[in-house]
Amino acid sequence: MIFEKIFMGKPVSEWLIALAIMITSFLIIKLVVVFLHKHLGKIAPKTENKVDDIFHVLFGEVKNYFILGLSIYLATLSLNFTPGVELKIGIVFLLILLLQITFWGNSVISFFVKDYKSKHIENDGASVTTYSALAFAARLLLFSTIILVALDNLGFNVTTLIAGLGVGGIAIALAVQNILGDLFASLSIVVDKPFVLGDFIIVDNYLGVVEKIGLKTTRIKSLSGEQLVFSNNDLLQSRIRNFKRMEERRIAFSVGVTYQTPAEKLREIPSLMQNIIEAHDNTRFDRAHFKEFGNFSLNFEMVYYIESADYNTYMDIQQSINLKIFEMFEQKGIEFAYPTQTLFLNKEQN
Repeated sequence: MIFEKIFMGKPVSEWLIALAIMITSFLIIKLVVVFLHKHLGKIAPKTENKVDDIFHVLFGEVKNYFILGLSIYLATLSLNFTPGVELKIGIVFLLILLLQITFWGNSVISFFVKDYKSKHIENDGASVTTYSALAFAARLLLFSTIILVALDNLGFNVTTLIAGLGVGGIAIALAVQNILGDLFASLSIVVDKPFVLGDFIIVDNYLGVVEKIGLKTTRIKSLSGEQLVFSNNDLLQSRIRNFKRMEERRIAFSVGVTYQTPAEKLREIPSLMQNIIEAHDNTRFDRAHFKEFGNFSLNFEMVYYIESADYNTYMDIQQSINLKIFEMFEQKGIEFAYPTQTLFLNKEQN
């Protein structure tokens, strides 16, 4: 009978039983994984603990090739292969498992980074930057460990390999000096924190909000919407202005009045300016002076501080001050100066 025929050292009946075990195992495992992933997806947002969220991520990252490999491995257990064959099958399944563990580990790290960033990006961008760097170190450790375990099970001498990489690393370092420069610049940014995620910075003539600090580049979203990409090494060699850390904003502005303004009104202007500025919330008056005799105006300079780094707040307050000054000058009969030209006519003598 066909079931009693020998195929690769085993009866066809045993191969059919193994096939049935493989198919059944694949379907059961797949259904369980899908069910648990959907179920946890419904309850995870309703709980405060992160355990169900993590398992939801893990079940979502279960790959079909892993389920298939596990099903095949379970099926081969019923075939009772020789120890040598079972060892080879075990190594193949171990490699599949290591690949799946890589996806699991990377997803869990990404989950914690995303969760931490969503909670702290507004009030503690520095810790988010540090946390992202630690996440990179964790990924590097995970990938390195997986590769070493895989090579060790494939029969490579890991100790000799590591020693060889140490010697070859010198040659590689010389070949990728620019990349290593950006890498160390990235570490400097993370440790020294001249800026962090969410900071509004100006680099030369470019300005925007820091979106990502990578190993080689830092990405900034400009005010006009496009993404600016800077090399980390070049960025640290530039002059960086960080406006996010501004606790208060110093404002200096000038107003010019005509030379026909009476002296008593000129003496009154500084106190009027002080009253207008102090009437606004979140402001601290510094000074107001008759600064200079201009080419076509008598110039007054005012200085005050806004106790906020928000640019819109500054513009709202300055707009209000300008309107109040205009109204006050209109009431007092004080005229603003503007550029004028004098035309000299020479009468020709006949």
